[in-house]
Order: sequence, then C-alpha cells, then structure tokens
Amino acid sequence: MRFDLQARHQQIDKLVENKLSFNSEHAQLSIYDTYERAFNVPLSSNNVLFCGMLQGKKVMHVETCDYHHDFLPNESFVLAPEQTVHIDFPDASEPTPTTCLAIEINSDKLADIAQKLNIQNQSSIEVAYQNELVHVEHNWQTQALLDRMVHLFTENEDQRGFLIDLALNELVTRLLTQQTRELILKCANSQSHQDPISEVVEYIEHHLSEPLDIDTLCKIACMSRSKFFNYFKSCLNMTPQQWLQARRLTKAKELLRKGKSITQIGFDLGFNHTSQFSRTFKNAFGVSPKAFQKN
Repeated sequence: MRFDLQARHQQIDKLVENKLSFNSEHAQLSIYDTYERAFNVPLSSNNVLFCGMLQGKKVMHVETCDYHHDFLPNESFVLAPEQTVHIDFPDASEPTPTTCLAIEINSDKLADIAQKLNIQNQSSIEVAYQNELVHVEHNWQTQALLDRMVHLFTENEDQRGFLIDLALNELVTRLLTQQTRELILKCANSQSHQDPISEVVEYIEHHLSEPLDIDTLCKIACMSRSKFFNYFKSCLNMTPQQWLQARRLTKAKELLRKGKSITQIGFDLGFNHTSQFSRTFKNAFGVSPKAFQKN
C-alpha cells in the first residue's frame, strides 16, 4: 500500500501506535505507526476491527484462545467486538516504523450485508459473523481492495462516501465468506455434515492430489451438474476447481513449514511439474515456495 509516509512521519505525536484516522458513515480507517520497540500493548474495539499489516512485524497474543502469532505484511487480523489482543513490536524503530491499518466496521453494516448474502444464498448454512479471531493471508484481490480503500479514505474523491461504501461491502463480504468457508471445513473435518457441501469438501480434502471428478462430487451432493456448480459457488464463492487449488496451496504452506522438499510437495499435491507448482504458489502468495520456506 502506498501513502505519504514521509509527510506523516514529520508529525509524530507518540512513539507507540501513533494514530491517524479517517471516517465514513459505516466505518473508520486508522493508520498506526510505532517508532520504538514495545511489548504487551492492548488493542480492542466495540465493533469488528479489520487489521492489515503494511510494514514491519507485530506479534499478536490473544489469551482467551491461546493464540500467539506473528503478524506480517500481506496478512489480515480480524478482532471480534470487545475481544482484546496484546501486541509486541519487536522490530520497530524510528527509521523503520512498524505500520498497520485498522478498519472499524459498524455492527449494523455487518448484519445488513449478511442478511443480503443469505437472501441470495442457496445453502442451508447461514452466513453470519462469528465472534472469533480471523487471521489470513491476502490473495491479490484482497490486497488490491485494501490499497483502494486507503486511497478512498485518505483522498477527497468525488462521491467519496458512495465509493467507500461499495468497497466496504466487498471487504465485509470477503470476511463473511472466509468465515463460512472455515465453518464448512470444520464440519467436513469433524464429519458433522450439516449440508451436502461439507461432504463434498471432505471428499476433496482426502483427494487433493487427484484431478477433480465432477461426476463423483455430483453424486455425493445428490445434484445435477448445473445445480451442483451453482450451489458450490453460492456456498464458497469459488468454483470446485478454484477450491481444490486453494486447498492444495494451503496444504503446501503447511508442508513447506515442516521442511518437506518442494519437489515432493508439488508431486504429492497433484502438480505436473515443480515449475508449475512454484509458479502457481508465487501467483497466489507473491513469493516462491523456496523463499517462503527460507523465511
């Protein structure tokens, strides 16, 4: 994300979590800079707080769910209302401050978008915000959206409020969709099938290295091909092939962290060549498997 860091750094009110905020009707966007090492700094909000890292590193601690994790650029960290996180800034300094943004989203806005999604959703799994922590890496669409939101909030564009509202709708939809996906995955992994889609997801999880067999998936869901494709996309906001690819790449990250060889990972997850795996991984995460494993 690009904004005028140099100009902002000339006006430092505090060294830890120096804050600059911009308001809209349903949300507030704040940019935080920290210029010195600090530890155990609390953060909470009355509303859902969507945080995105821009520069540097934080370490997030949430005692209520025994969560302790690095928070890095190109990642999001979402706090539920009244949930408190304690933050360490191990690398912050005046020449290279740690910088992040936080978007506080009105609860009524969340409920309104969830209701609209449920009206058009064919699934029996209801879309609703779950009061729990969400920590994910961005795909390129989410990263581009956050870039656009920083520009919209900080500039005096024509129809600023209307454009911010459109972008906020997209951001909340991505958050709610991500939580719905996680719920479906939990159901699949626990074999608690609340919906046909969780049975399909469970089957895909156990066959990540194989090409998709759409006929088998349709039989599991007891649907025709056309109905199955429409239903799958309405539940997960992606096609079956896109879901398979996303799950392969998520699994690849797990295996890379464990030190498994890149060639073996690509083979185990159904990629035809190591070069195909490396190219697909880099397109998704902006870094090669080798660099990801090294870091």
